Amino acid sequence: MKVIGTVGLPGSGKGEAAAVAREEGIPVVTMGDVIREECRERGLDPAEHHGEIATALREENGPAAIAERSLPLIEAELETADVVLVDGLRSGVELDCFEMAFGDEFVLASIEAPFEVRAERLLDRARDDSDLDREALRAREERELGFGMGEAMDRADVRIENTDTLDRFRERVLTLLREGPEALRERNEVTE
Repeated sequence: MKVIGTVGLPGSGKGEAAAVAREEGIPVVTMGDVIREECRERGLDPAEHHGEIATALREENGPAAIAERSLPLIEAELETADVVLVDGLRSGVELDCFEMAFGDEFVLASIEAPFEVRAERLLDRARDDSDLDREALRAREERELGFGMGEAMDRADVRIENTDTLDRFRERVLTLLREGPEALRERNEVTE
């Protein structure tokens, strides 16, 4: 059993890492889906209220609320899978939650790219309004860093720079999923 979490600022490549996992038949638990589901339960459009509800859940139920709601989803996937990818940690508190639940079987990968590279990717993706406006993106990053994302990124077991080609990034993710962080380190595919 192995649970691999990803952390990274918007546009860094977390969604692409999740796509690679799905293509490999590895289940993916997306923490943002927990927030989107809560938006729908509250009768709100997830595209417009995602950040607001993420903040509300943490205020109402504590800083680990989203991670705690993700645990049963992860555990259910582990009943039939050897590896599960958890997409989108946002804080050291969430990291603590997963480390307590899974111990040494939990690995955190920080996916990183410079602001301008991420901004261009988000412009191409245009999933929500903050993807179209650099100032909105900076505000979104501030909110996510306010959740403690920087701490989680600093504590990651491995850092994957996503500044090369898409194929190269996908290869690194495959190595992580199939062989673990040590294989990336041995091949000098990560930054420390």
